[in-house]
Amino acid sequence: MAEGRGLIDRSGTPGKIHNVGGMTNAQVTALQYGFIAFLALWSVVLVPQLITQLARHGGLRLRGLVSTAAVLLYGCMTLAVVFLPLPGPGTRRLVQTVQLHPFQWIADIHTELLKHGGTWFTTQTFQQACLNVLLFVPLGVFARILWRRGLTGTALIGFTASLLIEITQLTANFGTAPYVYRIFDVDDLMNNTFGAVVGWVFGALLLTLLRSPVDVQPARRERVHFAETR
Repeated sequence: MAEGRGLIDRSGTPGKIHNVGGMTNAQVTALQYGFIAFLALWSVVLVPQLITQLARHGGLRLRGLVSTAAVLLYGCMTLAVVFLPLPGPGTRRLVQTVQLHPFQWIADIHTELLKHGGTWFTTQTFQQACLNVLLFVPLGVFARILWRRGLTGTALIGFTASLLIEITQLTANFGTAPYVYRIFDVDDLMNNTFGAVVGWVFGALLLTLLRSPVDVQPARRERVHFAETR
C-alpha cells in the first residue's frame, strides 16, 4: 500500500525515506501513535460494550470483548502506518503521485536488481509488495470469522477499503494535508485485495480446524456492513 512509499522509491522521486536495514524511526513512531489511538478508542468503547453485554446476556462474553479489541487495534495500527508520518516543513514534494500500471512492482524489482544486485526476494520492492498483502490479511480473517462474509464479499471489502485509503492519499487526506505525500498505486489495490482474500482463506481453514469447539456457520451472501461485528 502507499504507506510503503516511505520505504521504497520506485521512480526516483524525492521526498521518500530509504531504509534498507528495517523500519524507519518514522514508521516506529507511527505505530506508537496507532497504539495510543487504540488505547484511547478502546477505553471509550469498552464501557458501553460491557454495559450492553450485561444487559443482554446477564454476564460478560470474552469473545466479544477480544473481537472488538482486535478490530480496533488492527484499524488504528493500519491507519497509522498508512497515513503517518505527515509531511513536515522540510519535506520535498513527490514528483509522481499516481501509478496506474498494473504489476509495475515486478519491473521495479528488475530495476532494483540492476542498481544494487542481490536476489529478487531480498529487494525492498518485493518485501513491500508482501507487506501490502499481509496488511490486509487480518481484514480477510475478520470478514470470514467475525462477519461471516463470503469470498466475493471479502474481496469487495478489501478492494473498497484499499480504494478509500488510496483516494484519501491522492486528495492529500481530503485537503487536510498541505500536499499529496503518498502515491496512488493500482498495484496497492490489487495486493491489498489479494491480502484480504488470503485472510478469508486462512479464516476458513481456521474455522475448519476449530470446528468442534467453535460453532461454524456458513458464509452468507448479503450486503456488506463494514462496521458490523457478529
